[in-house]
Amino acid sequence: MPLQAQRLGAALGEELPLHSSLCRREAPAFQQAIRGGAEVVVACTQEKKLFAELGTQTEGAVSPVRFVNIRETGGWSRDAREATPKLAALLAAARLPEPEPVPTVTYKSSGRLLIIGRLDDAERAAALVEDVLDVTLFTQGGAGAQERRYPVLGGRLDGLTGWLGAFQLAWTPANPIDLDLCTRCNACVAACPESAIGLDYQIDLARCTGHRACVKACEAVGAIDFNRESEPQTESFDLVLDLRGQPAFAQHAPPQGYFHWDGRDLRTLLKLRELVGEFDKPRFFVYKQKLCAHSRNEQVGCNACVEICSAQAIASEKSRQQIKVNPNLCVGCGACTTVCPTGALTYAYPRAAEQGLKLRTLLATYLQAGGRDGTLLLHSQEKGQALVEALGRSARLGQAHGVPANVIPVALFHTASTGVDLWLSAIAYGASQVVVLVTGEEAPQYLEGLKAQMAVAQAILHGLGYTGTHLELLHADAPAALDAGLRSLAQTRQLLPRQPARFAVAPEKRGTLEMALDHLIEQAPQRPESIALPPAGSPFGSIAVDKDRCTLCMSCVSACPASALQDNPQLPQLRFIEKNCVQCGLCAGTCPEDAITLQPRLLLTPQRREARVLNETKPYACVRCSKPFGTLKAIEAMLGKLAGHSMFQGAALERLKMCGDCRVIDIYSAENESKITHL
Repeated sequence: MPLQAQRLGAALGEELPLHSSLCRREAPAFQQAIRGGAEVVVACTQEKKLFAELGTQTEGAVSPVRFVNIRETGGWSRDAREATPKLAALLAAARLPEPEPVPTVTYKSSGRLLIIGRLDDAERAAALVEDVLDVTLFTQGGAGAQERRYPVLGGRLDGLTGWLGAFQLAWTPANPIDLDLCTRCNACVAACPESAIGLDYQIDLARCTGHRACVKACEAVGAIDFNRESEPQTESFDLVLDLRGQPAFAQHAPPQGYFHWDGRDLRTLLKLRELVGEFDKPRFFVYKQKLCAHSRNEQVGCNACVEICSAQAIASEKSRQQIKVNPNLCVGCGACTTVCPTGALTYAYPRAAEQGLKLRTLLATYLQAGGRDGTLLLHSQEKGQALVEALGRSARLGQAHGVPANVIPVALFHTASTGVDLWLSAIAYGASQVVVLVTGEEAPQYLEGLKAQMAVAQAILHGLGYTGTHLELLHADAPAALDAGLRSLAQTRQLLPRQPARFAVAPEKRGTLEMALDHLIEQAPQRPESIALPPAGSPFGSIAVDKDRCTLCMSCVSACPASALQDNPQLPQLRFIEKNCVQCGLCAGTCPEDAITLQPRLLLTPQRREARVLNETKPYACVRCSKPFGTLKAIEAMLGKLAGHSMFQGAALERLKMCGDCRVIDIYSAENESKITHL
């Protein structure tokens, strides 16, 4: 690689001792460096295992060691001589502190495996894992071996739920043959005149005509009983191997510990064999119920996280005005946090502030080193990372162009884990583009969610006069497709803020959005009064109130989770602070008069942060004490609806015009007068 140590050192603010043949030849230089106490960065990941072992074996080693790949990500490219700013950025990011630990979710598996499928197929699969796992079979037809080597269950499968270490099988043994007692002597098979008994030792009751020859043939063992009551059964397992054509779990991301196997790819069985013991994974999310706009008063508003979750880990609890996230089912995609408009769900692995610091460091170093038109390529740390590295190797062999000099790859745990807050922050920091690489491993709803969020962010940027395409999904599943996609990105130019931002990403999503917007608006080539936003996924907007319908009942105020809608304790007014609105729709769904309509937009005037009156009316004064106790329109509407009712005639109708205190006094007075008259 054409490395320029002096330029790299200048970009990083220090003189760098550079070793460029580290793989084996300069290993002693690495050992000497880690004894010195200063930070050591190994800018190659191929020999990570070697250097990690050297670190543990080197006496007096005290230096922290970080690893980063600059070879496939830019050093092996036709643009390698222009890639120094990018390499400096990658080195700077590698020196950042490790993210703080997050809480973990623990799975415990003792190796109890349930295999569901045809008996012969299940027995063949069991033979490949029985030395490690405790196998139980659930038969679904087929012919079993004569020797019974595993416990066998059979009947109607009623349900399968759970996750690694905690699967629950529910079934009803609705068959006369008890597979626990059956010895597989085949006497019943031979005795049945209708051939209704198969070698899975289950009776086809549709073919059986009641000769009961099988019962007589099995009399000594007693495994067949047509009078046995079929009672539902349950049993627990740690792992499930499903051999059926239709999987038990239809969602894109099935629970950990569940495998749907076609019988060919032996890597599935290798994974199964490894899942015995105790396993930890990060708790990927943080949920703050007070920010959640999911439900109020039994009405569902924002349902974005429930709809996008590919693992069915999020469920609605509208009676408790919240959602419920099952950490055992969560796979850490972060899509729920991306589409959440309020920040009630935030991604924790890493946290937004840590991810923001990384993006700011990458872009600030890149610009300081003289880089231009920097593009962040966000990709997954598994398939996406492998694709980027494969492209680098193809470039080394002269078969591809390689990663362009202005494209900075950034590995994420999952590509759906970043959203409009971090994307707009990156543009504010000086990124020309933010490109999300999708490789086919993403659920379809993830792609729709990312497109919707990108449309919102792009509408804001275009509305402010930042021309060009700043956000893009790049689909690629092979190095050649990635190479072509990255080269097409280099042909476009985007208008950017004149000065890059320096703010730190906040823990709260809305706080980060406000800081990014403030900077982008301040630097904007144009500043209209408002920007219309797409209705799908917009986290900003106003509402329109039909004043002819609205009775100022204030149901919308009690339903609003963001305090965007407010009443006035002194006057019958409905007030609105647009900055707080998250377009959840709870106000529109709650309004008994259907008087509210959502208006997705971004208001750019100072009124966005100020309370404005959406509707107001005259107060209605009590006819007895003259104290205002409601709105003129609401009381008149009530009187109009109840005037013809038999329960509200005469004095009863007149009491509706009184405040609560006077109404009680009037009723009490009327009762006393009635008693006096009676006496």
